[in-house]
Amino acid sequence: MKKSLVFAMAMALGVSATAFAANPFSDVPAGHWAYAAVAKLAAAGIVDGYPDGTYKGDRTMTRYEMAQIVAKALAKGAIGADDKLVGEFADELDNLGVRVAKLEKNADNVKITGKVKLSYKDSSGGAMDGEADKSEARLRTDIFFTGEVNDNWHYVAMLRNQQYFEGQNESGDDDTDFQRAYLTGNIGVVNITGGRYNEFISDGNVYDNRFDGIKATVPFGDAYLKAEYGKMASTGNPDKKYFDKDQQKMVTYKGDSNSAADKFWLAELGGTWGNFDLFANYMQADNQISMGLNGDDNKIWSAGATYHTGKFYLGGMYLQGDDDTLEGTDYENGDDDGFVVKMGWAGAKAKDAGSWGLHAKYYDQGAPTVISHTMDGEYQQFKGEGYKGYLVGGDLTIAKNMVATVDYYDLKGKETDKHARTIWSQLVVTF
Repeated sequence: MKKSLVFAMAMALGVSATAFAANPFSDVPAGHWAYAAVAKLAAAGIVDGYPDGTYKGDRTMTRYEMAQIVAKALAKGAIGADDKLVGEFADELDNLGVRVAKLEKNADNVKITGKVKLSYKDSSGGAMDGEADKSEARLRTDIFFTGEVNDNWHYVAMLRNQQYFEGQNESGDDDTDFQRAYLTGNIGVVNITGGRYNEFISDGNVYDNRFDGIKATVPFGDAYLKAEYGKMASTGNPDKKYFDKDQQKMVTYKGDSNSAADKFWLAELGGTWGNFDLFANYMQADNQISMGLNGDDNKIWSAGATYHTGKFYLGGMYLQGDDDTLEGTDYENGDDDGFVVKMGWAGAKAKDAGSWGLHAKYYDQGAPTVISHTMDGEYQQFKGEGYKGYLVGGDLTIAKNMVATVDYYDLKGKETDKHARTIWSQLVVTF
């Protein structure tokens, strides 16, 4: 192939440089028939000349030289990895150290994934007396954007839309928030995450919500050491609308958009030994506002173990809170500690249609052991006193990337003995 014929590539590739860009080659004057095409390719960085400033367009190109042009066109995004030129010069590209998979990765530097959750729950019992909103139908859509910074670091962001469907002839009240934005990667053996991300503390029995801060995890052998510092974010109870039958109109149920706590730090040691997953942690959350601990500092330590054998697992956890947070309240003599026992069989896997699982938990937690629980039961009805009760449920992958879950909660206050019973169901679609 004559080098002068590469002008056809410029037209086919749609190189964006102007046709009248300055031409750096002395042997391709402005009046030359290939001037515009060569200038485009040179301006786009796809072709290079010789050290003496010439292009030598009449010289026959080697396959190696052509492969260099193809590689640069790929890197510029002018052609795709599935282009016929890539297949034709695959061996030469390989010798140049240019892998198609790597080029595809660079071209697709930002990946978009998503998760859609359609859920419904209905609650009853004495603890729910006086509550205007005992049921909830919600469609939650999370869109994740993951950008590759380099081989070790990624930027992750999440956009969440929530639609609430409540009451008579209600088409849905929605809100959309930019809820997560963080960097995650490693420096040597230290794994680091910083920004606004979701944190899951003590299997979610203490906290499962957004967090503004930084955490570092150091693995060593089968164990790890984690340290974290920052601020707990929203308590996750947004404003919602529902149809009030007495007023015969839509009214707004005010949520709690304040942060669950102020400054927060945590240290945790854990790992896997044989069939056991073990952990112990200590944390302090200043100015906690959840579970009736209005503005008090709280200190919680937790320790737990889970045993796995085949598809079966059995686990337990002990939690100890700071009883000073209840002084001067109706529950100052109440429990400030607690425990959770869990067991289960297998579990639905999103990519494995027909897979299923069963799970159960028993809770006995004092209010100082909880900040923002992972459960879908109505634990917030027992502020100050804490709660005890159980969860039983199951999940099933009805089709690839479509998982259905049904859970039943029966909780009651540790002091008032009033119940909050909840049936909760959800369909999760991932893409």
